Amino acid sequence: MPLAAYEEACRNAGASARAMLAMAAADLWDVAWEQCRAEAGFIYHEDKRASFAELALEAARQSPPDPPPLRSAPPAETAPVIEAEDGERALAFPRLDLPSKVDGSHIFAGDVRLPDMVFAAIRHGPFRKAELGEFNENRAAGQQGLISLVRGKRWLAAVAENWWAAEEALRKIAPNFRIEGAVDSFSMAEALDNGVRNGPAFNVDQRGVGDDGYAPDFALRYDVAPALHATIETTTATARFADGLLELWMPTQTPEAARAAAAKALGISLADTVLYPVSAGGSFDRRLDNQAAIEVALIAREAGRPVQLTWSRWQEHAASYPRAPVAAFIGAELREEGSISQLRARIASPATMREFGHRLFDNTADWAAMAGAGDQPDPFMVEGLMQSYAIPDVQIQHIPVELDLPTAPMRGGAAGYTAFFRECFIDEVALRHSREPLSYRIAMLGQDALLADVLQRAGRLGAWDGASEGSGQGLACHRMDAFGATGRIAVVAEASAGEGGVRVRRLSAAVNIGRIVNRDIALQQIEGGLIFGLAQALGGATEYAAGLPTHQRLAALGLPTLADCPEIRVELVESAEPPFDPGEIGVPAVAPAVANAFFSATGLRLRRLPLLSAFT
Repeated sequence: MPLAAYEEACRNAGASARAMLAMAAADLWDVAWEQCRAEAGFIYHEDKRASFAELALEAARQSPPDPPPLRSAPPAETAPVIEAEDGERALAFPRLDLPSKVDGSHIFAGDVRLPDMVFAAIRHGPFRKAELGEFNENRAAGQQGLISLVRGKRWLAAVAENWWAAEEALRKIAPNFRIEGAVDSFSMAEALDNGVRNGPAFNVDQRGVGDDGYAPDFALRYDVAPALHATIETTTATARFADGLLELWMPTQTPEAARAAAAKALGISLADTVLYPVSAGGSFDRRLDNQAAIEVALIAREAGRPVQLTWSRWQEHAASYPRAPVAAFIGAELREEGSISQLRARIASPATMREFGHRLFDNTADWAAMAGAGDQPDPFMVEGLMQSYAIPDVQIQHIPVELDLPTAPMRGGAAGYTAFFRECFIDEVALRHSREPLSYRIAMLGQDALLADVLQRAGRLGAWDGASEGSGQGLACHRMDAFGATGRIAVVAEASAGEGGVRVRRLSAAVNIGRIVNRDIALQQIEGGLIFGLAQALGGATEYAAGLPTHQRLAALGLPTLADCPEIRVELVESAEPPFDPGEIGVPAVAPAVANAFFSATGLRLRRLPLLSAFT
């Protein structure tokens, strides 16, 4: 839930509820409600008090004041800890979910248990368009615990007394699928290359004159491979369908869309569909799509009992929609001293957000959503490339490329690769003209003093030495704007060429996310974003052959383990600006900072994500 999107609404709701409770108490005590105060679940007036529970019914009859009586100072945490009464140091705003996650009692999707519940496994067809073909169910006739098979148009599920029995039954059956337009990496790369070189381009962002026909003095090509979200907990959902009522227990980032999709699949009303959200073992925008809601609803109806559907790791890779592959050309016209006078970008990719919108809002199949996106430009796919740098003339174009691979958004959004393009390009331009990378950037940030500030702070935090040859240091910065708030980050990375690839020793980040509501959660989100950005930089990608990913296991994705994680330093800048959600801002600047650090360590420029993928 983005903080910037919901904080004001939640503050207004809380202030209204507090006032209505005070009004109820004031009526009871015959005093002015403005003289009452709320504290720790009670309303007080002098020596009188009443609990929220005692006042709730009467409070519900009150009319809230308009505007809501907000407290003068919005919630903010300016220090990491406070002194508790017993002398222990404690968080000012402790996380409500922390105790249950520490003691193991927290309910994740796979922890749901219902009376008489059975378990289901599933097999999906390859991408692009696959329909379930012939299969011999007698192959699983001797499988102990198997109850039944449920056939979908594009999948086959097995229901059993335990999940392993269901998975084994499907392994033995090995259903066939009729495939139309099976995706493969070679054809995707060819389509993207043709698109970025010759495809019709749409202007989606422009500053100054944009393209006046100049020939770039300096141009570079960048590529991004499709990447999997790689959540720790695979897709899991539980459903019970009885007496016309569907109940769902599942993690989802779009609960209303999940309800609507499941209700439509069963032909029941939305009012007869209840969804109980549970925690996800990682989302990273994977839970924006809701295939499992439809599948588990249909399986529960056929099973006649509560059922928990869990995708195997292989199915998570095979049926999840990855981050889109991308190809880009970045070119610039340079002044004699090395400053950039014009910048042009051509970015070729599927129209992922248009495609995702059709799946989410129109409840269409993935192949139909891809057809619906068509050849229209998608501004979201180039988001984050236009930055605060004072470049007079800029033109950013999107070339929509239709692939046979359905795609989806990922944590960090398009900035996960557009920041990589921009910050690596800026670094190369600076060093090409013997300019120090940090001061070169700051010279272009006269219109964004706050971004210049985090750059300088990151430089101090990371003991920046100017990216001298052999230092292994690199830096990058990024700005995000959303819901009327702005976040800024700068990262200094220290990296080296280690055995088997890139070794990142340290990430130092300075971050300005406006007013900090909960300091500890902000730090956790940013640190997690930095690690996720490192995962995107070093791994997470997969090739495709015959419509299926070539990596079946999590270990094959090259994601950083705990032993691979670098030392992380984060400085949060105190600010009174509107709060920006910290969940995304940590991601974009990591890959370019690491790539630039790798260059200073080895002299090798890496222009493809994941880094070193061109050599493996």
